[in-house]
Amino acid sequence: MEKIIDARKIREDFPILKVRPYGKSLIYFDNAATTQKPESVIKAIDDYYSGMNANVYRSAHYLSGVATNAYEEARNRVAKFINAGSENTIIFTRNATESINLVAYTWAMDNINEGDEIILTVAEHHSNILPWQMVADRKGAKLRYVYLNEDSRLDMASYKDMLNSRVKLVAVQHVSNVLGIINPVEEITEMAHKVGAKVLIDGAQSVPHMRVDVRKIGCDFFAFSGHKMMGPMGIGILYVKKELLNSVPPFLRGGEMIDEVYEDRATFAVPPLKFEAGTPNVEGAVGLSAAIEYIEGIGLDNIHSHEAELTQYALEKMREIDFVDIYGPRDMRDRGGVISFNVADIHPHDVSTILDQDGIAIRSGHHCALPLMRYLDVPATCRASFYIYNDMDEVDVFIDSLKNVRKWFKWS
Repeated sequence: MEKIIDARKIREDFPILKVRPYGKSLIYFDNAATTQKPESVIKAIDDYYSGMNANVYRSAHYLSGVATNAYEEARNRVAKFINAGSENTIIFTRNATESINLVAYTWAMDNINEGDEIILTVAEHHSNILPWQMVADRKGAKLRYVYLNEDSRLDMASYKDMLNSRVKLVAVQHVSNVLGIINPVEEITEMAHKVGAKVLIDGAQSVPHMRVDVRKIGCDFFAFSGHKMMGPMGIGILYVKKELLNSVPPFLRGGEMIDEVYEDRATFAVPPLKFEAGTPNVEGAVGLSAAIEYIEGIGLDNIHSHEAELTQYALEKMREIDFVDIYGPRDMRDRGGVISFNVADIHPHDVSTILDQDGIAIRSGHHCALPLMRYLDVPATCRASFYIYNDMDEVDVFIDSLKNVRKWFKWS
């Protein structure tokens, strides 16, 4: 049977995967933190600085025109990639965190008031908790949390019971960076809209790995980052539903986001430019565009299937190790390529350090999800997360190394 994705061949596109830590082949299982970059993305950034570097919009000369076209072409590519409907709904930020903060400091501060409610989930990344804590604290609103059911997925019955006319916002991750659960965001959004609430989706862990259609989801805001989808760091995206664009005030104020400026007042540019004050990360947008082109060349359905196959294989092998505890769903229904686990009696940082000696890069810690760690009653976990350049041979090396972890402490 022909492989959907030939990871060995794909690895040839990634210069960093030739690095040999401690003389070992690099096995990079930290993709939920950031992904590696193919040569085409690196070249696109180099080409920008070599052949078109200029500030966008502001000048009439040749280079500025070329740079501006490249920047707007990137915006258009992003819009098509998530089926936004219009490039004007795509706002470039530094990362998903800034995208969420933009909504918190603008729309939320204008529309959430004392006594209102904001619904989150206990599994959220800190970036989708802290901004809403700030809003609730300043505006006198209340945060409410959806917890998990017995199979480590969202308790949708509890969520339904929470919805009422006081709820003004539901902010939820599309895919958990710890548990790998894929949340039913279409259903969540539809239910929220019935009580008049807006919905923000943190898509940092979904956009790189599966097809995302923001108009099908129906959400009002959708945030994600370039660096988790083989693009450069420092470029993020916020999608804002077209109907809301004009009612959301600017976040930062300064150059390029204005229409007219007087001594005592100013008017602002039309969206999305009114949200992009100052010199933007043009090379980041160009690199992101190249990353999307690379992803589209492989196919998101192929990527999702490849990761599901790897995750299923890894889960089966890990279940055979009696001293390994796995967190999150044990089956692959609505599950992404993330596995959080612990080795009995050994701290996750020690596990990560030992695996590192075999060239295996995983994440250890609380994964910016301390409320979830407390809910799971653990101080931290290890996390392996997969992408297109990983394969089953690497999983086998990981499993063998995992079996040997306890031997470092003289335990069999």
